[in-house]
Amino acid sequence: MKFSITQSELQNALNATLKGVSTRSTLPVLSGIYVKTNKDKLIFQATDLELSIQYEALALVEEEGETVFPGKLFNDIIKNVNDAAVHVHVEGNTASVVCDSSSFMIHTLEPADFPAFPHVQINQEITIPSELFTQMVKEVVKACSKDETKPAFTGINVVLENSTLSMTATDTYRLAIATKELKDCSCEGFQAVIASGFMMDIANQVKPGSVVQLALAENQIVVTCNNTIYINRKIEGNYPDCKRIIPNECKTRVKLTKSQLVGAVRRANILSNSSPAVKIEVDIPSQTMQLSSTHDLGSLKETIAISGEGENIQIGFSCAYLLDGLNSIDTNEVYLEFTLASKPGILKSTNTGSFLYLVMPMHV
Repeated sequence: MKFSITQSELQNALNATLKGVSTRSTLPVLSGIYVKTNKDKLIFQATDLELSIQYEALALVEEEGETVFPGKLFNDIIKNVNDAAVHVHVEGNTASVVCDSSSFMIHTLEPADFPAFPHVQINQEITIPSELFTQMVKEVVKACSKDETKPAFTGINVVLENSTLSMTATDTYRLAIATKELKDCSCEGFQAVIASGFMMDIANQVKPGSVVQLALAENQIVVTCNNTIYINRKIEGNYPDCKRIIPNECKTRVKLTKSQLVGAVRRANILSNSSPAVKIEVDIPSQTMQLSSTHDLGSLKETIAISGEGENIQIGFSCAYLLDGLNSIDTNEVYLEFTLASKPGILKSTNTGSFLYLVMPMHV
């Protein structure tokens, strides 16, 4: 096999596929990236037997062939050569990699041992603009659980219903729901729980102005974007009906500047005890909200101007959970809604209906 490709395009291919390389398998070939020629293209593949990734790149192909490059080593080489043409010549189990004045010889792995890329029967498919996909994933992903004993909570529940796309995440202590209208989409009843890390990897890879195609097979999710195909297992099991825990009423509602609240919560986090929490006291008559926290070495009290209505309330929240919710909101002002001190509080963006973040109260 013999081909030439620009360093930047080769690096893009490796960045896209490296996430699929196995780091713990007893099969040495899974630590590699499979490459084969196809006319004027190179096809890159990687798999850990759970996630499979395929990427296509244009190249000048002089001799057809296939090989498996050791993934980490090949990536380290390409990452550190000049931004120029990379010339690769593979004979047997040895590859020559030349770029400018740099020349490497590396041992390759046996391509016949590499698993074939999965071919799955697609049942449903939706297309999402890349900017919308990235925004929604980043809004909800922090609310996903890290507890692998509850696999459904480690994923993002993606649902399309009546042309409304929703992404939901929860770890049972907080809940994040992002909703957007998906125009010109006729696929109804789409629902899948998709691993949060997988969704974030895609959100970080997609390019502005492109689209992300999510497709469902029997027990797998197929994602296509930027000349890349990802195939991963869906998370099995029923996702809970999280909307039933959202309070039906709101006794206190305040509007305030997001940056002021973020700054105050960060300062409260400094002066909190081992279980960092902030106490919030809303005073409707004075249109103020006081945040306070205590520490063995001191305390904090800070007052913020608000625009509020309803009843006075005192309630406590985790500083970290509040900050996660606030940092997921991209508007300059936010709404805080409360029912009772023992009930969840809700953060909303001022873009009504696009993002909701619910957080359980803490005893302060």
